[in-house]
Amino acid sequence: MSKTLALVGAVGGAGTTRLAVEMAATVARTGDDVAVVDAAFATQGLADYVEGRIETDVTALVTDESAEFGDALTTAAVGTPGRISMVPARAPFERLARAKTAGAAERFEKQVAAAALSHDVVIVDTPPVAANQAVAAVDAADNVAIVTPDSARGADGLARMRARLSDIGEDDDSVLANFADGTAVVSEADARIPTHDVTDLGTYPACLDPEGAFAPAVAEATEVTLDSELGLQFEDGGRLDGLLGN
Repeated sequence: MSKTLALVGAVGGAGTTRLAVEMAATVARTGDDVAVVDAAFATQGLADYVEGRIETDVTALVTDESAEFGDALTTAAVGTPGRISMVPARAPFERLARAKTAGAAERFEKQVAAAALSHDVVIVDTPPVAANQAVAAVDAADNVAIVTPDSARGADGLARMRARLSDIGEDDDSVLANFADGTAVVSEADARIPTHDVTDLGTYPACLDPEGAFAPAVAEATEVTLDSELGLQFEDGGRLDGLLGN
């Protein structure tokens, strides 16, 4: 069975997009196919990880009935055993506005379901819940994880996001503290991911370098959020046991 995960930013700048890509690459290391779907229409950050021209984006899928899901898929050339497919947002303002309507949100859920038919895992890059497509992303997901900076601002944002999810009848399944480099501020985090010193998008995904603390931390976050085991090896001889269950 496919698993769908909504990674929800607690605040803007939580690093949700980068983490979604890193987690996708981590899953793909096991041989499973992963789709990353962009629900962050305003920032369109996932498009930065896609090489070449984007002809059909996720907003076209939810506003144009003739657009097909496969047209929006871009395969990342990262050399993992499993396939990583990107479904980014890259659209003019007029189409972005139409993509945020209630009807488009219903179609967004259907596109996430379509992704789950052809991929083992679907990760939805979800902004702080304040628009229809973000609500749709949470509704469509099997698991919901809140991504928050490990800071006072992040802790405040986490409390607000949990209240927002409660308002729409949803709960988070896990909390990921991102940029966790010092004393823990977000004490209830289920996993902590340090800042990686490489910020050039051309070097992503950084988790494919098993040295250091970053790759094991991303693997732990992936296990926690998908409630699955990965069985990945790391340079220090440590490992995360088991296999990713589908």
